[in-house]
Amino acid sequence: MPKLSDNEMKNAVAQRDGSFDGHFYYGVITTGVFCSPSCSTKAANPENLRFFFDIESAMQAGYRPCKRCNPAGQDTRTQQLIDVARYIETHAEDKMTLTQLGNIAGVSPSRLQRSFKDMFGVSPKHYQDAVRMRKFKRSLKEGESVTDAIYSSGYGSISRIYGEATRNIGMTPKVYRAGGKGEIIHYACRETALGLMIMAATDKGVCSVQFGDDKDSLLTLLGDEFPEARLVLSAAQDAPELDSWMLALDQHISQGAPRPDVPLDIRGTAFQIKVWQFLLSIKEGDVMSYGEVAAHIDNPKAVRAVGAACGKNPVGILIPCHRVLRSDGSLGGYRWGLERKRTLLDMERARR
Repeated sequence: MPKLSDNEMKNAVAQRDGSFDGHFYYGVITTGVFCSPSCSTKAANPENLRFFFDIESAMQAGYRPCKRCNPAGQDTRTQQLIDVARYIETHAEDKMTLTQLGNIAGVSPSRLQRSFKDMFGVSPKHYQDAVRMRKFKRSLKEGESVTDAIYSSGYGSISRIYGEATRNIGMTPKVYRAGGKGEIIHYACRETALGLMIMAATDKGVCSVQFGDDKDSLLTLLGDEFPEARLVLSAAQDAPELDSWMLALDQHISQGAPRPDVPLDIRGTAFQIKVWQFLLSIKEGDVMSYGEVAAHIDNPKAVRAVGAACGKNPVGILIPCHRVLRSDGSLGGYRWGLERKRTLLDMERARR
């Protein structure tokens, strides 16, 4: 077939004409996904389409294969890793080895370790730890005692959960259950490419990152979020970590430096935390729909709830809720304004 014009390809996509499958592919810039012309997904706006004559060109441009039409063929490796993740989730209380998990995926232990981390952003061991922690926090929310929650979540001793809590919750279990009442939270503000940013942290990690037009409104937001805490303006001699974290995040936003790997002290419902933890696995330059996120956390009907959890995200950018879009590729909502969301996605796509 001779080389097709853009109009011919746009018409083929609009008509979902399967006779053009294999002759070209189209990418959608708002989703970062590429498809075959016959793909049944909801049509994107024509101005958001980009065309490629082979799969390699689409992938080199930063687009990933559509899960619905599988233009690159069925990705068995991805499904194998998902199977491993699901096994970990349903057997989180059990001891498991890389060899055992590698057998599920049909790969060696070392390859399983690398591939799993590439896909989910964490090792299988850390993924198991996160699943246990989610169960532990859910048990606390449901009213179980700390001791009962420890053992029902698969931890073998009280000392282990307190070690995990320090790293993942950012406060002791009893304080978490009480809603953090009486905490001291340090905060600071800084101008960024996205406007004025406020970052706040407990002594265990960052608990809030917000954007706004002026300092007073940002302080009001922070006070509304933590009404029982004492808010203290950060001083370098008292909280040097907060200053360095702010600088690192500002450089990430303004100069394209790597996103800082800082400890997080986040709190929310069990469902919200499950969504936020999954968002951490979405890589820079990638996007997902609310429905895809719901499916990945094994709750495919909870699309609206996923959107609500994204809207409640207390830690902008560090938990990348801006990488979640509507199923039609439009931006959807964003707690800090759609223009900021669009700017973030454009910057990340350009860097990738």
